[in-house]
Amino acid sequence: MKNPYRSTMYACFTGYVVQAIVNNFIPLLFVTFQQSYGISLSRITFLITFNFGVQLAVDLLSAGLIDRIGYRASVLAAHLFSAAGLFFLAILPQILPDPFAGLLISVTVYAIGGGLIEVLISPIIEACPFDNKEGIMSLLHSFYCWGHVGVVLISTLFFACFGINHWQILAFLWAVVPLANFFAFCRAPIISLKEERGEGLSVRSLLSLGTFWIMVILMLCAGASEQAVSQWASAFMEKGLGISKAIGDLAGPMTFAVMMGSSRALYSKFSSRLNLQNALMISGLLCLTSYLLIAFCSWPPAGLAGCALCGFSVGILWPGTFSLASARINGGTAMFAFFALAGDLGCSLGPTLVGNVSSLAGGQLRAGILAAICFPAALILGLSLLKKDPSCVSAKAQ
Repeated sequence: MKNPYRSTMYACFTGYVVQAIVNNFIPLLFVTFQQSYGISLSRITFLITFNFGVQLAVDLLSAGLIDRIGYRASVLAAHLFSAAGLFFLAILPQILPDPFAGLLISVTVYAIGGGLIEVLISPIIEACPFDNKEGIMSLLHSFYCWGHVGVVLISTLFFACFGINHWQILAFLWAVVPLANFFAFCRAPIISLKEERGEGLSVRSLLSLGTFWIMVILMLCAGASEQAVSQWASAFMEKGLGISKAIGDLAGPMTFAVMMGSSRALYSKFSSRLNLQNALMISGLLCLTSYLLIAFCSWPPAGLAGCALCGFSVGILWPGTFSLASARINGGTAMFAFFALAGDLGCSLGPTLVGNVSSLAGGQLRAGILAAICFPAALILGLSLLKKDPSCVSAKAQ
């Protein structure tokens, strides 16, 4: 008999495509915003920081609210906020006296949706009655990458055919995706982790676990290592390597996303044969290598290779940490909310550090990316601590 939760799985896959749209469409327009609205690099950096900052606030507030409100109502609200934010992005910068204020309002609205999606989608999948959840979790997160690929490819084709000055029309079109998935979640069966596993650890018990805090560090570093390059890949290709906008977007952000999605899909296929913790350590070392390649090699093919290697290396860091923690700690929805909080904090810190250091270095993005090497280095250290941590055993509900 066909598993009725497959429709839930497909809606969750599309949910991560929505997350990819709200996080990766606006970075393709950074140079356009600088030229059209006269927005400085520091204010562009603030847009990234603000996006993930709002998601952080949502993560923090949702830890105690989602179980009360219910998964379905929360995930439906997430998609409505995402769609509304993209609609506002197309309208508000054009009609408000200060275009930057219009951008901030739009980012605020869709970031609320993005934050809720980040907190909800993984526990919804984790609660579904599927075998090989490690593999499904990695496959789920690969759809963020395929969404990222779609955003870059379709946006690049649109800009080539109709001109980047019509980007507002594309924002309207992207808003259709969360609206469509809203209706998919209206029909899909949904159960909570509490229903599937029973009452999890209390927040106090969760916060007292050393293993939990190591996992938090890993989540923060995973988000920072990924977004420090991903958010600036388009600008780096265009301004750092002197590649045209169209070729730069295809060579930078899209290659990054393809490689990240490929590593997640590969792990999904071979997860039963691999040691997850060892795979994460190898990924951290590859990520460190990619940062050095991007920072020190001025030859464009080497810069492209660095972006591609970075994408592949960060692929399993985020879903892998989710799976590692879920197998060892029965933390319920609150644990996923705290992990989303840590991951989004990293997503904010990574690109913010790159942007601020680059501004201090006269717009040299290489300097910013070199500074951000602290994140993959800290991730490797965290994984080393995890291997030595005696509390790394399954925690029963208290």
